[in-house]
Amino acid sequence: MPNSKLRTLNPEPRKKLWGGRFAGARRDPHFEKFSESFSVDRRLILYDLRVNQAYVKALGRARVLSPAEVRRLTKGLEAIRAGVEAPSTGRRETFGRNASTDWHGGESSEDVHTWVEARLAKEVGPLAGKLRTGRSRNDLVATETRLYVKVETSNLQAAALELLEALLEQARRHLEVVMPGYTHLQPAQPVLFSHYLLAYYEMLLRDWDRWESCRARADELPLGAGALAGTSFPVDRARLARDLGFARVARNSLDATSDRDFVADLVYACALAMVHLSRLAEDLIIFSSPGFGYVELADAYSTGSSIMPQKKNPDSLELIRGKAAGLAGRVAGILALLKGLPLAYNRDLQEDKAALFEAVQTTRDALALAARVVATLRVHPERMRAAMAEGFL
Repeated sequence: MPNSKLRTLNPEPRKKLWGGRFAGARRDPHFEKFSESFSVDRRLILYDLRVNQAYVKALGRARVLSPAEVRRLTKGLEAIRAGVEAPSTGRRETFGRNASTDWHGGESSEDVHTWVEARLAKEVGPLAGKLRTGRSRNDLVATETRLYVKVETSNLQAAALELLEALLEQARRHLEVVMPGYTHLQPAQPVLFSHYLLAYYEMLLRDWDRWESCRARADELPLGAGALAGTSFPVDRARLARDLGFARVARNSLDATSDRDFVADLVYACALAMVHLSRLAEDLIIFSSPGFGYVELADAYSTGSSIMPQKKNPDSLELIRGKAAGLAGRVAGILALLKGLPLAYNRDLQEDKAALFEAVQTTRDALALAARVVATLRVHPERMRAAMAEGFL
């Protein structure tokens, strides 16, 4: 009934960054819960603080803020950062993959930007509101997401390096080992086991290059584009780009706030890397099965059966293979998200971060696990030699 629905509205709305004409309006808690993104974008907290610290200095150079205000805001932001990074003993705000839900006001924050400004207001009072001068959350979140992509592409490359080294080490150990090569999963021609391993080495090198390209395309500063049409405040965007480590400044303000190609690029690059890991996992599952017995997984990366105790199941590899499917779905999702959006910013873009964060974290985890599986893999050359005696090889 209409009256019962009205009773669910919040009679004392929390202050919104976009309050304006809605000041005093009652909010539906269901819509508030549906629209919040802090539970996801809290991963950007340190990036938000970093961008804010640079922007405070930019406003100071533009004489929008006095030197005293710059000092107060900088000190306040630093206090928040210290709380976020504090050790587990003492004051702490936890963010990221395994974050606690017990933040100071986190549950009531619409997004990470709202949370930071609310915390800053506790540190410096109404002065916190000046941080928004000449800036929108549209160009702010685009900047932070690009910084995240730049950092995480390097982390992905570091994780891939472990697997590259593991493949190379196994190839060195088994330089002279010959195995059946397959087409259509039928024995075809003899190949070196080391040559087989280095095929995956080549795939990972291509993944490495794709992540390098992702970083290069993300290396552009949107800040200063405002909501969509720039700002009349004399903010030095070139200096901001240098301070934040960007190679260049975005040229078109409409594109700067609505572009998520760089997100789609990284989600795709991660999904393709997971496809490569899935193929490796599939091969090792087959080659470790009793019918082949070419390799054997370490017990640390295998499981058993509650009803069949003789079994040794390659669960680590099966999970890598399974998680690759989820990332393929994320690629379709991010493309579908972007395909019908008019210029410039639309709230739909809030959904890009769940896909991005999952793609990055899943791929990093899978690379680390695959490196350990390969490094501890036991190879059985005698089984390969026995297979070579069959099928006219």
